[in-house]
Amino acid sequence: MLISAVLKKYQSTFHPVIKLKQGEKIASLDLSAKNAELTEDIFTNTPSFIQFIESERRKANAEYLAGGYNELRSIYGKSDLFSGEEPRRLHLGVDFWGNAGTPVYCFLGGMVHSFAFNDNDGDYGATLVLLHQLDGLAFYTLYGHISLRDIDAIAPGQYVSHGQEIAHFGEPHENGNWPPHLHFQVIADMELKRGDYPGVCKFSEREKYLANCPDPNLILQIME
Repeated sequence: MLISAVLKKYQSTFHPVIKLKQGEKIASLDLSAKNAELTEDIFTNTPSFIQFIESERRKANAEYLAGGYNELRSIYGKSDLFSGEEPRRLHLGVDFWGNAGTPVYCFLGGMVHSFAFNDNDGDYGATLVLLHQLDGLAFYTLYGHISLRDIDAIAPGQYVSHGQEIAHFGEPHENGNWPPHLHFQVIADMELKRGDYPGVCKFSEREKYLANCPDPNLILQIME
């Protein structure tokens, strides 16, 4: 059975990855090249990018902004990490933008697969990968741009439980120099990678990567 079908089957049992207090809401955020308000001067300067995100949150009267799966973005021009003859621009996860320190919860029990501090400009920074299983099907979830303290005292093979607090939104100095947010990604096959997996791909490789990284909203259930 495909991972998407299994996730749909168990949706009602998943714990929220981000908890909302009463009155709080999540609004959608478009960071595609279509967003003319997000200029290169803004996204290449971390303080300016933070101000932009805060302004968008205020305008939406939202505690969090979210979106980005299968979104073609210009913002990766901020870092050489995504450059090349064909630059990587297609986003493979969902981003939650909010305050540094925001808790992140385990939607489903599992175990720590791997973790790393991917300390390049524009990279994930502190990163956690969990291994899960449903109906005999193994799959993974990746949590990028988290706090370094979240990966300080864990070990591969360590169990995590449904609803457990597992991470927090990191500060720019530990999250790859981005405004505080969580990158949440579902991965069918880690391809022998540990503590890292592409969160952005070349458009020419879109079909391959989207097949291996199904829509995180199957778990999050926050976007219509």
